[in-house]
Amino acid sequence: MKNVKIITLGCYKNLVDSERLMRQFQLQGVRLLPEDEQKEFIDLIAINTCGFIHDAKEESINTILSVVQEKTLGKVGKILVFGCLSERYRKELENEIPEVDAYFGKFDIENILKFVVKPVDYQTLHQRVVTTPAHYSYLKISEGCNRKCAFCAIPKITGKHQSNSIEQLIKEATFLSKQGVKELILVAQDLNQYGSDLRPKENLYTLIEKLSDIEGIEWIRLQYLYPKGFPAKLPLLIARNKKVCHYVDIPFQHASNRILERMNRQHTIEDNWRIINSLRDAVPDITLRTTMIVGFPGETTRDFEVLMKFVEEAQFDRLGAFTYSHEENTPAAKHFSDNISKSNKQKRLDLLMQLQESISLTKNQQKIGTLQKVLIDRKEGDLWVGRTQYDSPEVDNEITVYNPQNAAIKIGDFVQVRISGALPFDLEGEIV
Repeated sequence: MKNVKIITLGCYKNLVDSERLMRQFQLQGVRLLPEDEQKEFIDLIAINTCGFIHDAKEESINTILSVVQEKTLGKVGKILVFGCLSERYRKELENEIPEVDAYFGKFDIENILKFVVKPVDYQTLHQRVVTTPAHYSYLKISEGCNRKCAFCAIPKITGKHQSNSIEQLIKEATFLSKQGVKELILVAQDLNQYGSDLRPKENLYTLIEKLSDIEGIEWIRLQYLYPKGFPAKLPLLIARNKKVCHYVDIPFQHASNRILERMNRQHTIEDNWRIINSLRDAVPDITLRTTMIVGFPGETTRDFEVLMKFVEEAQFDRLGAFTYSHEENTPAAKHFSDNISKSNKQKRLDLLMQLQESISLTKNQQKIGTLQKVLIDRKEGDLWVGRTQYDSPEVDNEITVYNPQNAAIKIGDFVQVRISGALPFDLEGEIV
């Protein structure tokens, strides 16, 4: 096959899978087309699907149907579907959308390559095509999850927690650094559990220290730390290791102990505060990002008020929120009625995000006049756009950077910027 396009939906862990598959195609001489490139004919389109919540599943199905339409018009040779949706609903998809030539699960890279008559090169499985801006990349340190949150279908899709070996991750990170990657963003369903399943056992501390020894890597960012079992020594490691960003992403999901128990989160609001305080004590400038769910079955007005009070007092730097999605075959769907109306869920979501917008604006205004180290992500017209160590790409603040002296900079450079303006979710400043 001469021309192949891979469409990636869902999370950054999916992106890593696609990038690894792209590299295998590339090594076999296949021409990889960007997702947005249009051609008169494409030999193969592979769709990496998401099956997490209703909206993501709907997006995946609509994407498959759109590509099927292109095939019907003679613009596509073959269609291949893999990833979380087909891992979860393979038989149903085969019956409902038979125009797809082959369905594979989430972990079928060997069979996918056999389908296109390309053998796996096991010596190069640590290599990837970097599809993000070349100076940052995601490093998936494990797969699967042992947690049993009532609302989540991911363990049913991905299976039990499985850590990648430190040797494999160091090899992968070294390869990425040689491609120009300066920032590694560690992702997993649960970073806390890294290494607990390996023999001999390893841990997140050792992995971070070894990654920080890799030449060229300047920032290491931690995302998706589960509150239950939060690593007690992590705050001190962040304070001590100069390459670890002063940033953690901890999805607390709620603050009402009653709802946390119904969610089977196995942590309490008291645990939440213990984690927050330990981080802020050790790293005073730490940026805390979290995620909340509103409208979980049985969430009362009082429960929501507890959540709002917690967010107001905690003063999170970054917060994302979602309305509860009733997912089939999850414990919540089996045991609870989705008894909160969509309008009420949306009202609560709006109130929560209005509160967070106010918090974020105040925090951003406090940065005016400060000097920040900024990593330049892109250029827009005459302006540059970048991030500090306190911001993860795509989901957090960006800084619009003015360069009145026309300093010689390029994408991927670190520059010193004095902050001059603030919006609720963005900053602006001038190169010093």
